[in-house]
Amino acid sequence: MEKARAYEDLVERLRLRLAGETDFTARAANTVALIYHSLPDINWAGLYLLKDLDLVLGPFQGLPARSRIPIGSGLVGRAARERATVVAADVHECPEHIACDEASNAEIVVPIVRRGELVGVLDVDSPVADRFDGGDEAGLKRVVEVLLEVPA
Repeated sequence: MEKARAYEDLVERLRLRLAGETDFTARAANTVALIYHSLPDINWAGLYLLKDLDLVLGPFQGLPARSRIPIGSGLVGRAARERATVVAADVHECPEHIACDEASNAEIVVPIVRRGELVGVLDVDSPVADRFDGGDEAGLKRVVEVLLEVPA
């Protein structure tokens, strides 16, 4: 229950931070920064945004990362292709893993879909193996929903 409450708090703080902002890049940058600085045991958080047939690095927090990932490549590309969340308890057991930070041991990738169209993915890494579970998936899906809300 503690994790659910932490994500509720994160979503509320995100709503306040994004209130009135209509620019997607500004909304994305603040979303990623809030995730990175709010969730424990995180060493990388960022967005990869769909451009043609590639996912291109967008706003992120953490070490420099690969700039472009083809759809279907790595865990990021798989989440985009399948439009489904991908969780890796141990990225070292995933031959397709593309490391943003060599210290990463676990990863969760949540697709960002607006009106049936893929926008990109939210990618979060942790140095702690088995860091992500269903609570993180549900919480990060809510975060993506807030990111995509159109301010009135």
